[in-house]
Amino acid sequence: MSGTGARRIRVRVEGLVQGVGFRPFVCGLAGAHGLSGFVGNDPGGVFIEAEGEPPMLDAFTAGLTVQAPPLARVERVSVVPAAPVGEPGFRILTSRLGSPAGGVAPVSPDAGTCAACLAELRDPGDRRHRYPFANCTDCGPRFTIVTGVPYDRCATTMAAFSMCAACAREYGDPGDRRFHAQPVCCPACGPELRALGADGRPVPGDPVETAALWLEAGRVVAIKGLGGYHLAVLAADDAAVAALRARKRRESRPFAVLAPDAAAAGTLVHLEAAAEQLLTGARRPIVLAPRRRDAPVSDAVAPGARDLGVMLPYTPLHHLLADRLAAPYVLTSGNLSDEPIAHRDEEALRRLAGVADGFLVHDRRIHAPADDSLVRVFRGRELVVRRSRGYAPDPVGVPWPFPRPVLACGAQLKNTFCVAAGTRAFLSQHIGDLESYETLRCFTEGVEHFCRLFGVRPAVIAHDLHPEYLSTKYARDRVDADLVGVQHHHAHIASCLAENGHGGRVIGVAFDGLGLGADGTLWGGELLVADLVSYRRAGHLETVPMPGGAAAVRQPWRMAAAWLDRVYGDAPPALPVTREERWPAVVALARTGTNAPLTSSAGRLFDAVAAIAGVRGTISYEGQAAAELEARVDPGERGGYPVRIVDGDPLVIAGSDLIRGVAEDVLAGVDAGRVAARFHRGLAGAVVRAVRILAERTGLRTAALSGGVFQNTVLLEAVVSGLELERFEVLTHSRVPPGDGGVALGQAVVAAAHDRL
Repeated sequence: MSGTGARRIRVRVEGLVQGVGFRPFVCGLAGAHGLSGFVGNDPGGVFIEAEGEPPMLDAFTAGLTVQAPPLARVERVSVVPAAPVGEPGFRILTSRLGSPAGGVAPVSPDAGTCAACLAELRDPGDRRHRYPFANCTDCGPRFTIVTGVPYDRCATTMAAFSMCAACAREYGDPGDRRFHAQPVCCPACGPELRALGADGRPVPGDPVETAALWLEAGRVVAIKGLGGYHLAVLAADDAAVAALRARKRRESRPFAVLAPDAAAAGTLVHLEAAAEQLLTGARRPIVLAPRRRDAPVSDAVAPGARDLGVMLPYTPLHHLLADRLAAPYVLTSGNLSDEPIAHRDEEALRRLAGVADGFLVHDRRIHAPADDSLVRVFRGRELVVRRSRGYAPDPVGVPWPFPRPVLACGAQLKNTFCVAAGTRAFLSQHIGDLESYETLRCFTEGVEHFCRLFGVRPAVIAHDLHPEYLSTKYARDRVDADLVGVQHHHAHIASCLAENGHGGRVIGVAFDGLGLGADGTLWGGELLVADLVSYRRAGHLETVPMPGGAAAVRQPWRMAAAWLDRVYGDAPPALPVTREERWPAVVALARTGTNAPLTSSAGRLFDAVAAIAGVRGTISYEGQAAAELEARVDPGERGGYPVRIVDGDPLVIAGSDLIRGVAEDVLAGVDAGRVAARFHRGLAGAVVRAVRILAERTGLRTAALSGGVFQNTVLLEAVVSGLELERFEVLTHSRVPPGDGGVALGQAVVAAAHDRL
């Protein structure tokens, strides 16, 4: 009961405060300070009323931020006085429904199994011993099971499971870490694990043991995880990995490997401190790190790659299987190549028939599919390559409020979309390449879910300029909002600006594969003087034809033909790549311009160099040639090819000089690793000089680097270092992918900037 000097306050807490144990935390914090009152969820966040002595109230409100639960992120705490009522105790109220004026609260991403739940999993005396679905307020499924807000059990797919008496006691006990943990369950009342044969029929016995025996026998096992199905084989089993590749139709794209723990991961890759921190954190992404030469992993897991993607178990089920096997196993998306991840049970059994020899399934429904996230480390900090499970739908906060709610539809490849309102941009999980009906359905269902989940009815829809992108067609089919077309590379730079909270003009370097330019050609090696509202193409890589159009993406030797013809004309050097039977016809195609659109693409320049250097002439996945060229770089090589900057407006970086240098070195027998290094250093040096020239013309001293090519950390380091030596402020990506997975964020903030005019 409050004392005579008591006062009462009404508090609103905004941020990531639902699904993270915040209400139980508030209840405990209030009790520790002798306060009475209540706490609850509503669609906007957490509401609190607290009553007690003024010093205790001050300590309480300060603690809401500094003592918040590990998964929480408090953005704002608002406090107003209220009239004391003198009620006893502190309660958690039933959640309130409605439409809050301040916007809808973020939904927590899924979180990897915490140490306390893992200890229970391995304790023979605990009632959750070996239970594959153990969770608490600090870990477990969140976004992938949420169907609505506020975050309560009834608004998740756990609504199908009624708590037993023991779980209900934990759920209602303020001293228990499962106090108001919405997915709480146990073997008596929660989801059940089953093993199914390839024919979909149940297999008797312990499902985990059955799956382990299958894997040890060289079979492919489909495993239902948090955000969808995975396909698994033992990572050291050459035949099993080869079978998985053949059945999945994934010729050479690297697979990720799950290691039992950080120590085991350290036997597979070289882990710097930052990489290990990412690997073991609650988000549990796949972490790209340099592969150890003696790693006990089949060469077929990541052919041609310098790095290996490693991950740790992030659900109790993964832990149980890893403990049983005591060996790393491949864990890759449960789909055929270019399809979205399978997440519905009947769909998975149908789509993965003929791929998996057995299934490890459960009856907790996945509402929102989510692939594993992929990150690497650059200069000791995270560089997100694919933002999905564990990250989505965590919003990106921006310092410029959106005047009206925005839906940004993203790019065609590596698609994500973005729903934005207030000062929050909710970037979706990775959708994939919008090149099939299944992926388009995943996109449209995802848009509907996000708009419903975050209470956003878009008044503005932003889209790419390319009329044939399915994301653009989707936007243009909507008649319920204003449309804003955003140039692809402007969106890249705007995404970098948004992530860094920079609203001014910059010199933007956008290097990627392809994007439709304002002049109708295919851009991809751009230097833009840009802010959120507008851009000017101030420079670019030299343009060349793309003989065969899309065929030149799949066959990098075609880009080599175009570039070598540009440099040498009718007297090309006698390089191995020129022996291609169709070489003369492709050169003729490039010269006529028929089905050979002009491009300034940095990605296609990398392709040409990879083909000329003998690294890769054809590809089986997007970006393969460039990735393998990066992997070949000799770190001891300090030379770089000289490159001219052709003056003009726009200025032009002479890619021909790089091609000439590569060709001459290959003719001279220079090792491909040294050629790759000289190319990277030469291109980086040219970028730095081009930025310096533009700085002299504009007075700008901030550069922003974006586009998928800047996932290449060799190039990124060389460009950033060079610009820093020139005293530039350099903006790069960290939390949002520099590739097309970040385009939707850029589209959203550009559309908002136009809305503010």
